Amino acid sequence: MIQSMTGFGKATLQLPSKKITVEIKSLNSKGLDLNVRMPSVYREMELGLRTQLSNALERGKIDFAIYVENTTEQTATRVNIPIVKAYIGQLLEVYPNADETELMKMAVRMPDALKTEREEVDENEWKQIEGVISEAVGNIKSFRIAEGSALEKEFLQRIANIMTMMNATVAMDGERIENVKKRLSAALEDLKVTLDENRFEQELIFYLEKYDITEEKVRLENHLNYFIQTLADKEANGRKLGFITQEMGREINTMGSKSNHAAMQKLVVQMKDELEKIKEQVLNVL
Repeated sequence: MIQSMTGFGKATLQLPSKKITVEIKSLNSKGLDLNVRMPSVYREMELGLRTQLSNALERGKIDFAIYVENTTEQTATRVNIPIVKAYIGQLLEVYPNADETELMKMAVRMPDALKTEREEVDENEWKQIEGVISEAVGNIKSFRIAEGSALEKEFLQRIANIMTMMNATVAMDGERIENVKKRLSAALEDLKVTLDENRFEQELIFYLEKYDITEEKVRLENHLNYFIQTLADKEANGRKLGFITQEMGREINTMGSKSNHAAMQKLVVQMKDELEKIKEQVLNVL
């Protein structure tokens, strides 16, 4: 079962004095591009958190964020009262008749007028946050699985389309060979030369061997079946699917260069179109 790299997961936790919200967003990427945003109080936990996310999500451009909303009237920022009073006293020396309210407004803008008390990480609180992080990770993985299921259905449909067009191309091979024989015979008749039938047959066989697409058909069919088989693997396989589509493209291109037949070339173009749509979606596979 394939998974998409695109996903979104969210979970919330209500603590006595704050609300914790965890959000994870993932987009496709060649490797792991992890961006973590979290309050500074939890910064010491970032390294372990990155390891957890890397192991769980494996690949993608991942934005992880922890938001903290205080639900009480308490705040970590305090007015530095002695400093503010000192500023007001100094300002009164400069403006003896100034309104104290205006002086207060000026004082609180001065350096060190406000101080933020550094919070320490509460281990019990962090364990609860780890639980909500795990919940968000589970949600994004479920999202990825659902997206992967939709991608798998599209892949199977397009693989079936390519298989059908490939078989139709092979079915035209007999008609194409007859057309080549007729064109060569007509060209020789125009030259009005004596024709050695045995030599003509030998040259014709050699000529047609260069346009034979049997090997390409066999290899393309193997690649299509291997693609379907890889879709069912349990491990992450986006890169492998990408490599298989490259091989499929080579065989389709070779069939196109050998076709020398308008109807066959039209089918080859349609196969290329289906393959390009597969390649675009493979970029989203984990």
